[in-house]
Amino acid sequence: MSANEIDISWQTLRSVVQDWAGTSAELDEMTPLTGGSINTTLALTTRDKQKAVLKITPHRVDRAHADEAHQLKLMRSLGLPVPEVYLCHIGTLERPFSYILMQFVEGVDLAAAKAACGADDFDDLQAHLASLVLTLHAQTATHYTRATAQESRQFEHWSDCYRDIFEPIWQELEKSPALPNKPRKVVAKVHERLGQLLAHEDCPRLVHWDIWATNVLAKPDDKGKWRITALLDPNCKYAHAEAELAYLELFHTVTPTFLKAYQQVHRLPNEYHRVRKPVYQLYSLLNHLRLFGSEYLKMTLGAIERMSSIV
Repeated sequence: MSANEIDISWQTLRSVVQDWAGTSAELDEMTPLTGGSINTTLALTTRDKQKAVLKITPHRVDRAHADEAHQLKLMRSLGLPVPEVYLCHIGTLERPFSYILMQFVEGVDLAAAKAACGADDFDDLQAHLASLVLTLHAQTATHYTRATAQESRQFEHWSDCYRDIFEPIWQELEKSPALPNKPRKVVAKVHERLGQLLAHEDCPRLVHWDIWATNVLAKPDDKGKWRITALLDPNCKYAHAEAELAYLELFHTVTPTFLKAYQQVHRLPNEYHRVRKPVYQLYSLLNHLRLFGSEYLKMTLGAIERMSSIV
């Protein structure tokens, strides 16, 4: 794929590289990266073999890059393995591209790591992931809120914050033919009862909010031991930590080894398994149905069926 095909000129990319590596730096190679629902993401290599990752939005003011930079710096300050942020720019009339430029981290995604390493090694990776998630979840706040570069709306009650996050998604699906009438009515009941269904006694905790196989990189260290090298693409919030765990379970990012290690610190109560996990997984699937279409319909209808016995 050429720079022209993605509507970003070589000169624009060269300018970004020189802002980062100095005016004498020259761009040698540009490689598109893929993985999940992302904007244009490129690996940039200079002639002297420096490498960085660029996420760029052409011709638009995109403050999401500033939020990601803020979140990566926050996670990095906790000692978590995330890419270092080199530059972040919000588009202007003179430079109409919004972007974040960050460290290129070596590694393969979690699914590829599982295929490449033995069962014991993958158990070690799962335990390592649990320790990282525990570090993240150990950070608490007084209110539920999005972790953004600018001040974000704060909520005293988690159900209010959760509804604020998912309300636009539900409003879209509520009027969409993607959901049959009967399942739609079940979701409407769940949405009305979020205050009761999501009641818990924990405090707001920092979460990544999008940990799945593609957003986890791993590779063997110098001694051949597989380790996680980066958590990518955060969408951080101060939230109910169980929502993150339900997401991890839904897409099989974690195994019983992870859950055992995690619960040595935070025991998951019966209400998580019986009530809250089905709710959290339902809303994650509703979002995927909205984003990716009918390939998620069967899973979503299954999640709605499980909820019908609860509401």
